[in-house]
Amino acid sequence: MNFTKDSILINPKEESERIIEKIRDSVFNVLKKRGGIVGVSGGVDSSVVLTLTAKALGNDKVIAIMLPEKESSDENIPLVMKLLNIVGVEYLIENLTGALNGFGCYQRRDEAVKKIFPEYDSSYKMKIILPNNLLEKNNLNLFYLEIISPDGKTKKARLPLKEYLQIVAASNFKQRSRMSMLYYHAELRNYAVIGTPNKNEHDQGFFVKYGDSGSDVRPIKHLFKTQVYQLADYLEIPIEIKDRIPTSDTYSASQTQEEFFFRIPFYLLDRIWNGWENNVPSEIIADELKLSKDQVENVIDDIIRKMNTTEYLRKAPIDVEAKGIPIFQL
Repeated sequence: MNFTKDSILINPKEESERIIEKIRDSVFNVLKKRGGIVGVSGGVDSSVVLTLTAKALGNDKVIAIMLPEKESSDENIPLVMKLLNIVGVEYLIENLTGALNGFGCYQRRDEAVKKIFPEYDSSYKMKIILPNNLLEKNNLNLFYLEIISPDGKTKKARLPLKEYLQIVAASNFKQRSRMSMLYYHAELRNYAVIGTPNKNEHDQGFFVKYGDSGSDVRPIKHLFKTQVYQLADYLEIPIEIKDRIPTSDTYSASQTQEEFFFRIPFYLLDRIWNGWENNVPSEIIADELKLSKDQVENVIDDIIRKMNTTEYLRKAPIDVEAKGIPIFQL
């Protein structure tokens, strides 16, 4: 491979047409469904998927569903509405706060937060973060808890494993509740759920099993975030959505995906990853991207570590086969 910083780029017109045809065939011919449901957040991934799905199935056979809850960003719905003015599909808003209260999502999470910061209450905001940029130092993915008081003061502390697991387990009710609502509306109409994860999220495990991973068709799972942005440009997604910094929209405090999980800008992450996947030596990747070999290998090590530790998320359920069991006879 003759590696350059542009080796990752695709032909967005050809790729869009290929995805559109795959969505159409998958929904109508393979799954035998009447249309598609897309959960939309105001982010670039769901915006691209909604636009492609509408082109594939027809505007009258697609429903966009917004799934806010009390801690969702106020930007989400206005950004989605900008997109819907262009795409022209039917939409619904399903507020999930009541369902999440019923699951004890907020209460279970806050119980763990208070063990670290006893003063924490509902007037505070919180988030989980990872330390420093990967280019600066290759350390392990050690999570920290950050709280923000009503007057804007922040506190940060290393998260013990028990409290980390409780916060994550409780917060994952959000993604699983969204999935349940999408399937309600899909089954109500005999539609398919069209998923929105990209390659970065799927392959590194930045998703919730049986949550945002739950779908019938995954049109952009093979695409790096950089390539999704190419499609967004080609499809003329509103500039406000394309310019929005990707967020996790999981915790009450504002948080970028880079801060929470990836630890490096997508521009560099995707190009390093693409080079590594194509067996390009680290020193060549480093030279092309104006980085050191150590910096490139820090990123590659982190990718491998995340892929290995999250492999269980991508596995199908393990079945025990009924072999050699005698049949009871009367």
